[in-house]
Amino acid sequence: MRFLPVCAFLALSAVQAFGAAAADGKAVFDMKCKSCHAADGSGNPAIAKMMKVTMRPLGSADVQAQSDAALTAIIDNGKGKMPKQTVTPAQAKDLIAFIRTLKK
Repeated sequence: MRFLPVCAFLALSAVQAFGAAAADGKAVFDMKCKSCHAADGSGNPAIAKMMKVTMRPLGSADVQAQSDAALTAIIDNGKGKMPKQTVTPAQAKDLIAFIRTLKK
């Protein structure tokens, strides 16, 4: 009988931790990514046109299918015309948590 409340507590703690990470990640996103990727992750059309690129929405299936390690590599190293971003490992993890909330 005591097992169920413990499981519920652990599940709730995980959700709260993920929510906090996503909230912290949104702050990083707003500071580092929003100008090019737009507030909703759909991509800024003016930036895409200027750079002559097609930006995949961050909530799209192909972006969301990438592993956390692959997304971390893109953040740390850049990809195509996207420059690398200077963030701490914790900020990158939080940023990915936020990107996961954009899933369509």
